[in-house]
Amino acid sequence: MALSWLTVLGYTATTLVAFLGLSILIWMVRVRPRVPQLEDDWNSDCERTTSAEIDGDAIRFKNVRDFFWRTTRDRDESWDDTLDVRADEIKDVWFVVDHFHKVHGMAHTFLTFEFNDGTCLSFSFEARRRKGQRYHPWPGFWRHYELYLLVGYERDLLGLRTNARGNKDYMFRGITPPGKEKALLHALTNKANALSVKGEWYHSFLTTCNTSIVGMVNKITPGRVPFTWRNFFPGYTPRAAYNLGLIEDWGGFEQTLERARVDEHAMGWDGEGDYSTMLRDYLPKGPL
Repeated sequence: MALSWLTVLGYTATTLVAFLGLSILIWMVRVRPRVPQLEDDWNSDCERTTSAEIDGDAIRFKNVRDFFWRTTRDRDESWDDTLDVRADEIKDVWFVVDHFHKVHGMAHTFLTFEFNDGTCLSFSFEARRRKGQRYHPWPGFWRHYELYLLVGYERDLLGLRTNARGNKDYMFRGITPPGKEKALLHALTNKANALSVKGEWYHSFLTTCNTSIVGMVNKITPGRVPFTWRNFFPGYTPRAAYNLGLIEDWGGFEQTLERARVDEHAMGWDGEGDYSTMLRDYLPKGPL
């Protein structure tokens, strides 16, 4: 009996070594040589890349997405050729967590900058998809998707998730030291410019929506978001953000979570008036 178990273990070890060797070979021969593309037959919701002209605090964005979603298939597609904002006119920075899967840890995160004139501009790191492609985490490990920084209006990016997809969504007001919100906007803008001229790979674990945001924050304030397993499972980031003082306290963590949930309120929106104003009339105006 002992000999048979040793034999089984030997076969298992040999199989694992062979699998590992084959995986490395496939990576080196088929995956690693791939080059990220800028020009291709992209899906219409990610066909344009955003770039910007920066003149101090004045920023002019080009190609800002402004879709109106009735359902995921029924939508009005529009891109603003230009949008002018000022980094010294940022009112708030919002952290959004979108639960799109029944597995709690699988979620999407993005940032929205609210300006004093009411403009709410969102930045979302995503996997860029070609026509006919649907996102799945497994291909994302193997250089299957380019990294895409979607810049669009909050009524588009969040409205898609709350009203068209019916996901569970949370909006938290971020806490940023004076001047850091400007630095964050500039960092994201520079990243958009970089991706508009040179492609990068999306990776389902290392280069995702959330790890990219963490990288931006730590670039501005080194070590502000420490290495933690929650960085790789975005559905759990609200707890980490709350403990680190990155989001506003609305009466303890559980109350903050409850008050930050916006999808149920957004579903009652009749399409009249401003989507972002409707959400902010519902959310707390400050710490509780």
